[in-house]
Amino acid sequence: MHELIHDITLCILFAWMLGLLAHFSRQPLILAYLVAGFCIGPFGAGWVHSQESIGVISELGLIFMLFMIGLEIDLKKIVRAGRVILFAAGGQLLGGCLLGVLFFVGIGLSLGGGHFDAVYLCVACALSSTVIIVKVLYEKRELDTLPGRITLGVLVLQDIFAILFLAVQPSLANLQVSVILLSVGRVAVLVTAALLVSRYVLPRVFHQIARRPELILLGALAWCFLVAETAYQLSLSREMGALIAGVSLSTFPYALDVTAKVTTLRDFFITLFFVALGMTIPIPGLSVIWLALMIAAFTVVSRLVTTFTPLYLMKQGLRASLLPALNLAQISEFSLVVIQTGVTDRHIAAETANAASFAFVVLAVLSTFVMTRSDEITRWAIGPLKRIGLRDLDHGNGQGEEGHEGGHGEARRIVILGFFRAASALLAEIERQAPVLLEQITVVDFNPNVYQTLLSRGLHVIYGDISNVDTLLHAGIGKSEMIILSVPDSLLKGATNEKLVRHVRALNPTALIVATADLLADVDELYEAGASYVTVTRVSDAHELFTVIEAAQAGLLADKRAELDQRLGERREVLP
Repeated sequence: MHELIHDITLCILFAWMLGLLAHFSRQPLILAYLVAGFCIGPFGAGWVHSQESIGVISELGLIFMLFMIGLEIDLKKIVRAGRVILFAAGGQLLGGCLLGVLFFVGIGLSLGGGHFDAVYLCVACALSSTVIIVKVLYEKRELDTLPGRITLGVLVLQDIFAILFLAVQPSLANLQVSVILLSVGRVAVLVTAALLVSRYVLPRVFHQIARRPELILLGALAWCFLVAETAYQLSLSREMGALIAGVSLSTFPYALDVTAKVTTLRDFFITLFFVALGMTIPIPGLSVIWLALMIAAFTVVSRLVTTFTPLYLMKQGLRASLLPALNLAQISEFSLVVIQTGVTDRHIAAETANAASFAFVVLAVLSTFVMTRSDEITRWAIGPLKRIGLRDLDHGNGQGEEGHEGGHGEARRIVILGFFRAASALLAEIERQAPVLLEQITVVDFNPNVYQTLLSRGLHVIYGDISNVDTLLHAGIGKSEMIILSVPDSLLKGATNEKLVRHVRALNPTALIVATADLLADVDELYEAGASYVTVTRVSDAHELFTVIEAAQAGLLADKRAELDQRLGERREVLP
């Protein structure tokens, strides 16, 4: 017992020190935890050498990690997932696994006879890192963009795929239809029971203890370990039970409260899991390094092929098809969980598991670098892709599917460069107050959903990247009378309002240019660049909020709300 406490102390201490180093060097924290585990483990300094301690630390961390993954799986989002996301995820998962089996068997890894290295690797390589992707997309403010939403949707469905694999995983050595059905049946019983209890019993219990935070935390942990132990008694893994416990809690009213209270504890045990995993990684030989590089290369190539292809075939355009493929091009922390379950059940060789861990580390570093520069990489890649014959949405004679003028043709009198929520609201307002004006407007944007929706409504839209001067030139904005830049700098990719104003002013010296400023300090710079008028969103928002305060003080807030509800009900926005 004292040895376990000593080992946990070393784990936390080294994880913190290397975590600080990773933070300042902008590297993933998971990478720091793995390196910390290697440094203090039996293959490093040897300060932690008890296999029992390593096993306990790893299993506890794994149970908590899967419990929290389950809590964050939003079943409602899966039900609402659009056709594009479902097809993209299906193509990526099925295509990735098929290519994975062919590739890994082709390089000599085992597929049966009690050894399933190829199976585990193809599943591991089909999953992408939620931790890395969400962190980078959040920092880039791209979670709410079309490629961002596609990426997140695919990640959710990847988690479901991993759950299904973990349900079948214990039966791999005896893979018969009856055995698989028995495993799936056990999982179905456990899931049904957990969902029923979380729907009809737990809300009443948690309602009674809602004002006692320590009891909410303790209740969540009790539920986690109860379902985990029940799973173990049903010949399933405790990790699988923890995942089901999390998913069942994600649907009940106190899910957010539970998540908030368990997060700190989760981070503690997830840290322990990855440190313990690092302890099991020996100094790699040439064969392990070679296999790790092959796994990493296969992951990148297969992800590009299996993600880009279905999105491209569904006419999402080159950019919106390529960005999710770049975002997803790494191995998931969940993959390490899958690999670890295989090691525990002796389904996979230690050398293969070590190679997968090294591939995870390599891709964690490279994918972070690539994702931060994904817009530049995408712009660079679109040209070669077009030259080899792939068509973007701007291809052709300018006739869209609905017969409206599309990708070509000169811009009209008023041009909206970039289309996000402000532009969507502007078009709805014009449609409500002056619908004749819509015939004089051109929209330039590279969101395929916006492009198709505007075409279907009969508006003139040009598919293109507004940060590219060639796009502005070919759009013919040199003859337009008014050019509106409604997208703030925080959401623009590859440009700023100031740069766009300068480009537009160079192409059209006489046009009225309306730009948008994020900061008050940007206003003067935009006027110096050539803007005719600069909007500051915070000013209009402040005016609206002030009218709300006045209405509330006059006892007219209900009337103001009714007026707003009526106006909202009359709007038909492209981006609701």
